[in-house]
Amino acid sequence: MIRSELIQKIADENPHLFQRDVEKIVNTIFDEITSAMARGDRVELRGFGAFSVKQRDARVGRNPRTGEAVQVEEKHVPFFKTGKLLRDRLNGK
Repeated sequence: MIRSELIQKIADENPHLFQRDVEKIVNTIFDEITSAMARGDRVELRGFGAFSVKQRDARVGRNPRTGEAVQVEEKHVPFFKTGKLLRDRLNGK
């Protein structure tokens, strides 16, 4: 599912809301999750999962084509851990 499909589904299930309002709501939610993660905060959606940021240390990597050693800088990457309810639904429980 992509963002526009999510917006359309929410708008269809809530006919009292205008599609432009649903779009603002969805965009605000995604923006807040992104902003919190950029600050290094953890975002938990009960029953769904938790978004957090993990730090990867600098290291020496290898160029797969040449085998040459390459310095890889420290970086922060997004991490998602599923909640118990989501895991159970995916596994048919």
